[in-house]
Amino acid sequence: MLTPVILAGGSGTRLWPLSRKRYPKQFMQLVDEHSLLQSTITRLADIEGLQAPILLCNDAHRFIVAEQLRSINVQPGAIVLEPVGRNTAPALTVAALMAVARQGGEAILAALPADHHIQKVSGFVETVKQGISYAEKEYLVTFGITPNAPETGYGYIKKGPTLQNGDLSAWAIDRFVEKPDHDTAVRYMNSGEYLWNSGMFMFKAGKLLAEMEAHAPEILSACRKALARGREDLDFFRLDQTAFAQCPSDSIDYAVMEKTTDGVMLALACDWSDLGSWEALWQAGPKDDRQNVVHGDVILQDVRRSFVHATSRLVTAVGLNDHVVVETKDAVFVAPREQVQQVKALVDQLKARQREETLTHRNVYRPWGSYEDVDVSERFLVKRITVKPKAKLSMQKHFHRAEHWVVVKGTALVTRGDEQFILKEDQSAYIPLGIVHRLENPGKIPLELVEVQSGSYLAEDDVVRLDDVYGRHNSCATDDQG
Repeated sequence: MLTPVILAGGSGTRLWPLSRKRYPKQFMQLVDEHSLLQSTITRLADIEGLQAPILLCNDAHRFIVAEQLRSINVQPGAIVLEPVGRNTAPALTVAALMAVARQGGEAILAALPADHHIQKVSGFVETVKQGISYAEKEYLVTFGITPNAPETGYGYIKKGPTLQNGDLSAWAIDRFVEKPDHDTAVRYMNSGEYLWNSGMFMFKAGKLLAEMEAHAPEILSACRKALARGREDLDFFRLDQTAFAQCPSDSIDYAVMEKTTDGVMLALACDWSDLGSWEALWQAGPKDDRQNVVHGDVILQDVRRSFVHATSRLVTAVGLNDHVVVETKDAVFVAPREQVQQVKALVDQLKARQREETLTHRNVYRPWGSYEDVDVSERFLVKRITVKPKAKLSMQKHFHRAEHWVVVKGTALVTRGDEQFILKEDQSAYIPLGIVHRLENPGKIPLELVEVQSGSYLAEDDVVRLDDVYGRHNSCATDDQG
């Protein structure tokens, strides 16, 4: 029986402006109708005896993860919230400890990053089944990708001697190699001795813990404390912040896989990409007769070998070759394909200037639905709010702003001070400054309304939360308003 362990804590800045800190690439539909996270789970569906997945993510993304699982009818074994990022070794150690407690040390874990794209799913599944065969024999398995280009954005793994497990062949691991320069990558590819490091692993939970005890006991000790002192919080499990923050930060590659004598590598028989750049998205996308990859409302004239993505408006281009153009509601990114890796330096500039565009989109997701800023001025802010059926915002009040709600679709149940009333389409309500209030959707369809805020201070931290069904802090906050 196989338990997927989904690592969903990345930030994906190389795909800015689509990917943002509070809504990174693993939650986005970049290649089909599923997000990368959803595809990571659904591609395993044909494996016999598959157990409920364990997911690890950061606190800010918890409701996004839960909603995306719900929408594909997946009940997780656990959604573990990491209070701070500590790389893959601590994350997988926590998952192994949970699996041993629930299933015993023989439980086999498949560690899978949530942001990979795989086209030949049948080949991927067959290789995973081979990995199970090796894991059952107490090996720690990693999966490599046969290079098809001198890629400098990936780490590499050098093959050791060939191993045989019945009819299944694999390699011992000679060594892990950091991202090389171009000339070194060419040499690695031509030698046939190196595979790309996919970041995917498989092992028995008990075997991993034994290896952690031997090679990284400080990590194991800190993870045991973080788990023992953690707590259930609605549908999530919160690791203890103090204990986990004291855990050394290290990847599973260096903490265990480079040191163990029981590591093996299998080559994945599939078309794989971590979709870590706009160039990778162009490579993976369906192309027109001029080798362009196009998303959204786009009209091109004499454009070739380019990636053009429109999110909210018409995008046109004339005479471009080998370029990337990405439009969102609040930003536009343009670059030659050969220079798209420089987007990271661009994002660093934006962060230094404290630009909100690095953190979030105009459309902001909450456990109850979402909101979008439509217009803003010094004394007013207009929002479009969508509330999911049967969902409700927190009971709250504001010190610096009043609000006016107009329902455009669905039905709203409004609490305002001591009164409670229903609003239907084209009806409105006024919430004076300082009045305790709550918005709910009692209906079966999404509630859509326009909110007009007015006052001297309109930032999202002007919320005093008095009661919340989603377990968010009952105080002024910046990440979880509404």
